[in-house]
Amino acid sequence: MNDILVSFDTWLFLLLNSLHLEALDPIMVIISGKFTWIPLYVILLLLVIKKHQIKSMLIVVPFIVLLITSSDQISVHLFKNLFERLRPCHNPDLDDFIHLLGNCGGKYGFLSSHASNTFALATFLILLMKQRAYLYALIFWAGLVSYSRIYLGVHYPADILAGACLGILIGMLFWNLFIKTNGKLHLLKSDD
Repeated sequence: MNDILVSFDTWLFLLLNSLHLEALDPIMVIISGKFTWIPLYVILLLLVIKKHQIKSMLIVVPFIVLLITSSDQISVHLFKNLFERLRPCHNPDLDDFIHLLGNCGGKYGFLSSHASNTFALATFLILLMKQRAYLYALIFWAGLVSYSRIYLGVHYPADILAGACLGILIGMLFWNLFIKTNGKLHLLKSDD
């Protein structure tokens, strides 16, 4: 990365990471947790069933599983392992400046799997549900999870931005595959 961009990214990380409140620390750890959002996922599936009927799960659930798996694997194997950019919490130059909460995670952080996964799922569900309320709620959720990674000291803002962009791209790609697959299986009505 360009030195100016890296310097700006580090400066922005330190600024955002320093904006913490002790009362928010445990909340941000929870927000960033893998299993915290399972109730939300169940509610979202119930909303999909309500809108598209139970048979929609035959196509929606496998697509969501493949979407998350693809996003996660691409973010690790095509980005983290290729770019090998240290997470801020693994950067010895930042040790005295980081507000680190919990486990630092793997050695490399570009790009954020949390951001990629949440934005991929949010994009796919926004396109599936087609209602403005879901758009705002899902973008807020993906943004909150992504910001929590900076707050916790494990990702730079560029990691988050790149992860979000990858996630949106993957979400749109899977949406297009979903439309083509549904066109053949007719599990969801075409006007939905």
